[in-house]
Formats: sequence, structure tokens, C-alpha cells
Amino acid sequence: MASDESKTPISSKGSSAYLMSIVRTLSSSADFEHREQEKTRIEKAFRESDKRLGELVANDYQNVTKILQSFSKMTKSINDSREKIRKIKEDLSSCKTLLHFKRDELRKLWRDGVEHKAVLSMLEQIEQIKEVPDKMDNFIAKKHYLHATDLIVQAVAKLEGPLAGVDALRDLKVELISRKETLHEKLIEELNKQIYVRAVQTQSMQRSGSARLSRKDASVWGLTDGTSNNAVPSRGAPTDPNKSGVHSEVTEDLNQDPTENLTHFINILMESLFVLRKLPEAVEITKMRIEPELLSLVSKATQQIAESAGQQSDSLAGQSEPRHLLDLLQLIFQQFRCIAATHQLILNDVRRLTQVHGSEVETSSMPLHADVVYDMKDVWSNIQAVLQVLLSEYLDVRNSLSSRQQAPSDFDEPTMDISMYFGKKRPGKPKKVTLFRFDASLHALSTNSYIEDTRQFDASDVGQQSLLTLISKQQKICKPSAFNITAIYKPLKAFIHDIEDAMESTAGLQEFITDFVQNAFLGQVHQRVSQSIDVATRVVPTSVDEEEGHKCFDALRNVIDEKVRREMGVPRPLLQSTVTVDESIGELQELMLALPDYADQFLTMVCNVLREYRDKCHSAYRDIVQHGSDDRRVISAMWAKDEDISRFLRSLPSWHTLQPSADGKELDGTVCSEQEMRALNSKEAIILITNLSTDETLIPQQEIITDVTQMRTVANVHESLEWFASRLQQMADSLAEQSRPALAPDLPASELPLQVIGDAVSVSPKTLESLRSLVKDFRDLAEVCLLLLHLEVRVHCFYYLLPVAKQSNYAGPIDDLDPDSNVLKLNKDLSSMEEVLSQSLQPKKFKYIFETLGYLVASIIISSVQFLKKINENGIKKMCRNILAIQQNLTNITMTREADLDRARQFYELLYLSPDDVLTSIAEKGPQFTGSEYDHLISLYHRSHPGHPIPVQEARMKRLREIMEKGQSETV
Repeated sequence: MASDESKTPISSKGSSAYLMSIVRTLSSSADFEHREQEKTRIEKAFRESDKRLGELVANDYQNVTKILQSFSKMTKSINDSREKIRKIKEDLSSCKTLLHFKRDELRKLWRDGVEHKAVLSMLEQIEQIKEVPDKMDNFIAKKHYLHATDLIVQAVAKLEGPLAGVDALRDLKVELISRKETLHEKLIEELNKQIYVRAVQTQSMQRSGSARLSRKDASVWGLTDGTSNNAVPSRGAPTDPNKSGVHSEVTEDLNQDPTENLTHFINILMESLFVLRKLPEAVEITKMRIEPELLSLVSKATQQIAESAGQQSDSLAGQSEPRHLLDLLQLIFQQFRCIAATHQLILNDVRRLTQVHGSEVETSSMPLHADVVYDMKDVWSNIQAVLQVLLSEYLDVRNSLSSRQQAPSDFDEPTMDISMYFGKKRPGKPKKVTLFRFDASLHALSTNSYIEDTRQFDASDVGQQSLLTLISKQQKICKPSAFNITAIYKPLKAFIHDIEDAMESTAGLQEFITDFVQNAFLGQVHQRVSQSIDVATRVVPTSVDEEEGHKCFDALRNVIDEKVRREMGVPRPLLQSTVTVDESIGELQELMLALPDYADQFLTMVCNVLREYRDKCHSAYRDIVQHGSDDRRVISAMWAKDEDISRFLRSLPSWHTLQPSADGKELDGTVCSEQEMRALNSKEAIILITNLSTDETLIPQQEIITDVTQMRTVANVHESLEWFASRLQQMADSLAEQSRPALAPDLPASELPLQVIGDAVSVSPKTLESLRSLVKDFRDLAEVCLLLLHLEVRVHCFYYLLPVAKQSNYAGPIDDLDPDSNVLKLNKDLSSMEEVLSQSLQPKKFKYIFETLGYLVASIIISSVQFLKKINENGIKKMCRNILAIQQNLTNITMTREADLDRARQFYELLYLSPDDVLTSIAEKGPQFTGSEYDHLISLYHRSHPGHPIPVQEARMKRLREIMEKGQSETV
């Protein structure tokens, strides 16, 4: 407590305040004892303070001594200074008095000093003016144009101002004024060089990619700021033209190359032109030189592509190599983009200088009017004009339009008149042949030369025509053709998209391309495809057929050679016409990919081509199966078109084995048991026998195809159309997949919009549905051709076998044992068809035509027993020889033993037995044939042995029915 109390007085604000507090305490206390205590406490605190003070003084004795010494020195210095100040005041007072007496003399000396100073300054300026030409040359050589401009402007200003009266500088003044007047030409030339040379060269170096870009090349588009400490400030410039009010100074560093940064260098050039008051004139000249410079750039790019191709320009001009044109356009597009970007920099500077220094620009020698200042629309318009004329030359627009007027419009129409293929064609008018012409005469050459010169002279003032004249004189890097559009359409479309984004409006170049494609290119495609299809499907009537009204198509006779077939990888020969049409469709499909915006038009053209080829195939098919001008057709053709028979034949397992499965593999042939297969074959045989052998009449010759080459033609048509339909199906599936939007995979086809997804093409659902319908038509015709061959071989069996029973004699002498002549004709006919069809059809289809033929022949021979009038043992042997001859021939064709013919032979061998023995055998072993067949067999036996009474025959028939019914009941 004592220590705390002792610290209390020390921490007081002052000793006087503390003393007054003690006095008030002692005076306010009435108790003596209390005052004594207070006194004692104060004395104790005083002693402690004194003690502590002594300790502090003892500890800091040296510091206290130094402070006292320093204080003493300061006091002495202050006293000395006071004494000096007093002395200075006295001296100043004395000087004032003395100067007052010599005032006029001092004024004269001051005036002399000012004059000498002005003379020295003028001399320094004259020395600097003399150095201006050398400094200016140095600045221009190093392209420090802003320093050079400021230097000469300031020098001329001095010569016309303060130094105007110096006669010694008159010649120098004239020189500098002349150099000032011509400096803007140098600046404008440098500006155009930066627009059309430097920017393009830098872009070309970046395009080549041969090495890493140097610092100079990397900074040309503004990758470095281009400023340093040693720079001269100029007028304020906004860093962003869209942000007014935010400015930065355009500076020029003397220690760096100003051309390193293209943006900064253009700023310097524009500032220099502004300082020279030549900005409006520079803008006007830049605007006027856009078109000529673009033409010069196109010429240089053409020369560059020609040199890179390593061929002479004359040889390139005669070659159809659109890839050279594509390289040229890609190079030009890159250069034009750089030029447009550079013009944008210039316009930004003009806008900046106009906004910041608008009054100074308006007071210049040439005011910056609205018609003088150009914008980016003018730049892009000139670019489009040059490209339009360039494309007009390479796309051969004039000749394309003229050929479009002569091109056939068959493929333009969505529908065609099919009757034109059935009506008799009128003989064409003979073409007029020109005997001679005067185009190469001296008079014509001189006249044409004069007209051409006159046209060029007139075209020099009409803009577009002058461009056409200039570009037409340039060398060509490929042969002009409308089909060059396929190689350049996509990059051209991308460039047009850039133009439209920059102009924020529809590009005129897009209208030109659209007009060219619709009015010229599509016409040439139509003409080209039309000629190709016409050659492939041209009708060549023969003299005999022409009299009968038939027309044979060479297109259905000519097939591709073996080399082409191996290259295509097809198993059997295809029709040359089908391959030609497929190639035409492939070309149109490539055009759909090359010009995706017109995919629907090309697909419509594809559908129209397919319609025409389908109609011609149908017409040729009818010429084969139709008799003259009658509507009668061969039996097999009528049955192939019959819905019931066609449906039944398509339901057979043998037909299903021909169809590919979902995974593309062939189906297994064992789709049903042998018993079921026999039942189905029996049903097919019954249908054919019921329709062809129920009466005494024979099949007329005109109701079968007697020419084996026509069957080869039908087989070729089947293989070709089946292959063609599969390729068309792949095309339809591909287009459907590309046309379906990824965001709506479950959207119905009828609701899909017509659009382009990336590089994929998109077509309308209606046109795609038409394509699918045509695919089905071709596939149906191919299947009808195969069914025709299947039925035609069987009808031939009826044609030759029915007369065997109806017209031949089987009750003849013993030496008549050779096979029937009709059997020999059938074998020869089957061998001919086998030879033809094995070369034209795939093995599985050849098997489909001949595999069940033995069962049908056996059924025909067994059912023909009802038409035999009589038969003896020699006749039985002759019939067995007929069966054996057919069996051997079919075995050679199918390479399998035809066991069904053994059944027919066994049936006729029953005639060696008596009817009672036959009935006994049936009762013991069961029936091997049907009741009607046994019935016909017993009837033939009784016709051959007329000695048996009729009641005996009826009894045997009755017993036969009882045995057959008993056998059926036992089976049940």
C-alpha cells in the first residue's frame, strides 16, 4: 500500500497541483492527529521520491551531462545567429541606400542581359533547325514517324513564327515546308503497306507453321504493348473505342522497332497524319485504294498457289483441279480477314481522333465529311465484289447460265409422265450441220479484237465490269467449271457467315451464290445426270422386235466386266445401267454433303432419277413378259404378280432363307422338318398342277419365255436391283439418322424441321419418305424377277411334260424305248437355264429355283397318268426311261439325288402288276400314293386291257376306296 501511495504523487499532473491538494486536505481537517498522520505520510513519500530521484540521476549521469552540454551549445549558436542577422540587416540597409543612388545604370545592364539571352536562345533554335533534316531522315529510316512528324511540324511552326525574319533560313524553310507537305504521302503509303502487305505476310507465316513465331511476329497483332520509358507523349487516345472518357497516350519508343506491334504502329501513323492535318485526305485515299489493292492481292495469291503447285499456269488452267481453287480461296479468306481487321483498327483511330479532336479535324484543309469517312460495310462490300467476280470466272457463270437454258428439266419436276415410255416415239428432226464458219478469218479476228478493246474501255467506268475485265486477264489455277462450287462451298459459306456477322445484314455474296446454285449449277447437274442416265438406259429397237412392237433395252443386256465386278466386290455381274445410275446417285449424294443447304433439292433430284429408272425397268420388264401390243403376259409373270400365289411363295421356308436376318447373317435353311417341307412342296405342286394340267389343252409357246438370254436378263435385273435397293436403303437410313435432331430422338419424322446439323445434311421428311417408297419399289421388282424365274422354270416343265402324256404313244412297238423327244427338249432347256442362271445368280438363289424341281416333275408325271390312253410294257419302260433321263439331268444341276423321281418311277412300275395285286399291296403295306392317283392308275390299266368288264373295274374302285378309308381311320 505504501508503494502504491508513494507512486500517486509522482503520477500527478504537476507538483503545484499536488501541493494545493495537500494544503486543502490539511486545512479541511480539524483533527490534529489526522493532520500529523497526513504530514508523516507526505514526508515519507518525499523521502522516497528524493531517494528515487537520486538513483535516477546516478544511473543517467552521462546522458544528463550530454544534454546540458548540447543545451549550452545551442544557446551559444542562437546568440551568434542573432548577431549575424542583425549585421545582415545593417548591410542590406547600406546596399539599399547605395543602389538607390545607381538605379539608371542598373536598369541599362538588365536590358542588355535580356537582349543577350534572346539572341542566345535564337541561336540555339537555329542550330536545332539546321539539324532537323538529318534527324528527320534518321527517324523516317527507323520508322519513328511520330517523332519525325512532331519534329517537322514544330520546326515549320518556328520558321513561320519566331524565326520568320531570318533570311539565312529561307532555303531551309522552303525545304522543310516541302518535306512537310510530302510527308503525309509517305505515311499513307506506309499505312497501305501495313494493311495489305505486313498483316498479310504475318498471317501467311502463321499459316505455314514452319517454325515458332519470333517476338516480332507474335507482337504484330498487339501481343506486346510497344511502350517503354524513352517515349514521346502525343495526343490522348482511348484504349477502347467503345468506352469514351477512358484515354491513354499514344507513345513512340525510340529504343524499339515501332512495327513490332501492328495496332500500335497504326495508331502512330494515324496520330502522325492528324498532326499533319492530313487525316481526311488519308481516309479518302485509303477508301479509294481498297478495291485495287484487293485485286492485286488476289493476283499475288494466285501466283503463290501456282508456284506451290509446281506447274505452269497454262497447264493448270486446263486441268479440272478444284483443290487448287480451294487453296486459293482459303488463302484469300485469311488475308481478307486480316485486311478487314486492320481497317477496323484504322476506323477506330479515325473515330477516336474525331471524338477527341473534333474541332481540329473540322478546321483542317479537308474536313472529314460523312461521304469521305468509310465504314466496315464499305470494306466488306469491296471484298464481296472482288470475290463475286473471281468466283464468276472460276465457276464459269456465263456459260453455266447459257447451258442451264438448254438443260433438260426432267429432274426438276417432282413427277414425270410415264406414258412417254409406252407411246411410239416420233423420229427426231435432222440437225442442221454448219458447213463452214468465218470465226478464224482475218476480218473476224480484227473485228473481235476491236470489240473487245471497246468493251474494256467502256467497262473501266462501270465498277463490276472493270473487275471482271481485270480478273479475267489473270492466270487461272484450274479450269473454270460450275462444279468447282462443290469444293469451295463450305469454306465460302463460313466466310460469308463472318461477313454477315460483321455487317449485321445479309451478304450480297450469299445472294450471288444462291442465285448461281439455283439457276446455273443445278441446271448443269440436271444436264449431266440426264445425259448419264440417258446413255445408260437408251432404247435400241431391233428390226424384228420393232415390227412386233417390242423394244429391247441394251441397258438390260450389258453387264459390268469381271475386273469392275472384282473392284466393286459384288458376287454376280450387275447391269451396266444400274451401276451407272448408282454412280449418278453417288455423285448427287456427294453434292448433298458438299452443298448441305441444297440437300433437299438434290434428294428430290435423286428421287426423280430413281422414278425414271424405275419406270424404264418396269417398261423393259414388260417388254420381256408381254406379247407384242397385247396385254397378255407369260404365265409366270401373271402368277408372280398374283397376290395369293405371291403371298404363298413368299411364305415358304425356301424364300425366307434368301432374306438376311437382322444381324446381316443368312438364315439357316433347316427352318422346318423334312416332313413339313414335303407338305409345303406338295401344296405348291398341287397349286401349279391345278392351274396348268386340269384340262386337255396344252400351254401355248407364247406364254413361256423361250429365249434363254431373256432369263439371263431377268436374273441380272434381279441381282442388280437387289444390290441397288440395299445401297439406296443405306442412303435413306443415313439421311434419316442425320436429319433427326439429337435433342428429340423420339420425334416423329413428320414433325422434324428442315435444318443442317453441323456438317451433316438434313432433308424434308416428305422427300425422305419418297426415297423409301422408291427403295421398296426396286426391292419389289427384284423379288418379282426372282419369283418369275422360280415359276418360269416350273412352267417350262409343264410345257414339255404335258405333251409327253397327252400326245405321245406308250402302246407302241418294242423298239420304241428311247426317251420322249419332249423330255429331251426339257433336259436341254433345263441345262441351258442352269448354265445361264448359275452365272447370273448367287448360289443360294440358284438353289431356290431348282431345289424342289424334282418333286414337281414327279408330281407332273404321276398326275399325267390320267391323260394316257393306253400303255403296255414297252410304254412303261419308255416312261421309266423318261423319268431316269430327267432324274440324271436334275442331279447334274442340283448336285443331289432327286429321290422324288424314284417315287414316280415306282408309281409307273405298279402297272406291271394287276389291279388286284396293287390293292393287296396297299392293304398289306399301306398306301404310297393318294387315292386319286391309284384311281387313275386302275383306270389306265383297264383302258390298256379292254377285256375286263366294267363291273369288275367298279368293284376294284370300290375296294380301293374301302382300303384307303380303312387306312385313314387306322392312322387317325
